[in-house]
Amino acid sequence: MLKINGVELPDPSTYNPSIQDISNAQRNARGEMILERIATKRKLSLSWAFLSGTDTLQLLSLVSSTFFSVEYIDPQDGGLKSGTFYSGDRTMTGIMYKDGIMYYKDVKFDIIER
Repeated sequence: MLKINGVELPDPSTYNPSIQDISNAQRNARGEMILERIATKRKLSLSWAFLSGTDTLQLLSLVSSTFFSVEYIDPQDGGLKSGTFYSGDRTMTGIMYKDGIMYYKDVKFDIIER
């Protein structure tokens, strides 16, 4: 369902794609909106309900570069699409340390198309 730099990720618990129009907008002397669409970009809001420390480490490592390649399911195109993305803030809650392994819940972040 989702790959970063060619690595298949565990399926997220939440996959919220959004389509963002980047525009330059202003009103003319008649009050009419003049809109110039500069680009259309994708943002994927992702979360995992529960991950092992190993999976969390891999996931965070994959999105730590400034930019990275992503393959994802696009709702507008109806299929697999790829692009270059960057990551927003990453949050998670440590819930358990067992047998030398940390476990996390609510691992969340957005990835935004460059």
